[in-house]
Amino acid sequence: MSVPAAMEPVHDFARKLRQPSLWPRVVDYVAWQRAVRAAKAAGAEAPPMPGWAPLSINLDLTTACNYACTHCIDWDVLNTGVSHEEGRLRASMGEMRSRGLRSVILIGGGEPTIYPGFVGFVGALKDLDLDVAVVSNGSRNDRLAEIAPRLGPRDWLRLSLDAGTDATFQRMHRPKKPLTLDEICAGVAAIKARNLAPRVGFSFLITWAGATREPGADVVENLDEIPAAARRARDAGFDYVSFKPFLVRRGDGAEVMDPSQATAHLDGVVARLRARLDEAKAFASPTFRVVESTNLRVLESGTWRELTKQPRTCHMQALRQVLSPLGVYNCPAHRGREKALVAGKDAYASAAASAATAAATAAIVERFDASAECREVTCLYHDTNWWLEHAIEGDGLEGASPGPEMDDAFL
Repeated sequence: MSVPAAMEPVHDFARKLRQPSLWPRVVDYVAWQRAVRAAKAAGAEAPPMPGWAPLSINLDLTTACNYACTHCIDWDVLNTGVSHEEGRLRASMGEMRSRGLRSVILIGGGEPTIYPGFVGFVGALKDLDLDVAVVSNGSRNDRLAEIAPRLGPRDWLRLSLDAGTDATFQRMHRPKKPLTLDEICAGVAAIKARNLAPRVGFSFLITWAGATREPGADVVENLDEIPAAARRARDAGFDYVSFKPFLVRRGDGAEVMDPSQATAHLDGVVARLRARLDEAKAFASPTFRVVESTNLRVLESGTWRELTKQPRTCHMQALRQVLSPLGVYNCPAHRGREKALVAGKDAYASAAASAATAAATAAIVERFDASAECREVTCLYHDTNWWLEHAIEGDGLEGASPGPEMDDAFL
């Protein structure tokens, strides 16, 4: 199993895990999994997973959001009133850092910048020497500007904007207070004025006619605004624009790419995509990149179903997890689903809780059958899971050499 060539480095998670800074954990994980399988084959008790924290987490600071996006994948968990207790959350970050956590992406489940303690919390993460990324809807760029001085070249900010015109932005995002796409993009200059070190990206989720957000809400098409978005992002001072295809959440809770929702023939949608992306690439420059996500590239190449063929064991769930006010989940693609729940929201708030969570992680690694549960998920971790699976079933990684350092611990 392999992912097509020319994968963006940011999506090459196997290469990231070969970095000298992350490699020792990978070697130890493979050795532990080999010991687990050997014990199982011998009818003996499996060794417990060491008290690791994941290397990287997606952290949902809040379930509250000030938009009502037609295409939101987390629509069913928004504004539920569930929240973190900040003291416990800060304790969790310190505990996880001591157990190997390297990076935190503030994303999903709500809008992170409207969390009351957002600025101070980002500062606390940086005090722990963690790499930090923020995915925001752009409504509180003043707060992003406020945290900018604390960020470094390994950190990044990404605004989910999904439109080339304000009219489409309004129809897609439906901000609860008046706010235009022009105003959001103008705020990038203020962020850059505070600090040029962190990368700032413009995220564009591509939608097409006929796409729906279950349980049946139609989404707004934006496919033909791809070039306008690239030009807008370049002119506003973003470092890059990133394009990815629309996902839906199925009844079983999985986030999947479903191009069959296109009203026209899929080939027609792909042809339009290619044409608009070619137009967008004309705006690339030495200081501005046009990025296609892995799942967009496999959609264009017609090979997207290859990424749905998973090994039984998802190894990434031991290396990257989601921490939300609803609990700890094994993957962003299954956030909020009981079958993916590892532990409660205070899973890492103390040494005792962390030890229990290590046991819970070992249990879900064993019971969660990715070949079945993720059979329709176009998984960005597909090649990484197969690489680790082959290492476990083969000769392990002892004696193997790490690759070059990429200064990128985000998984």
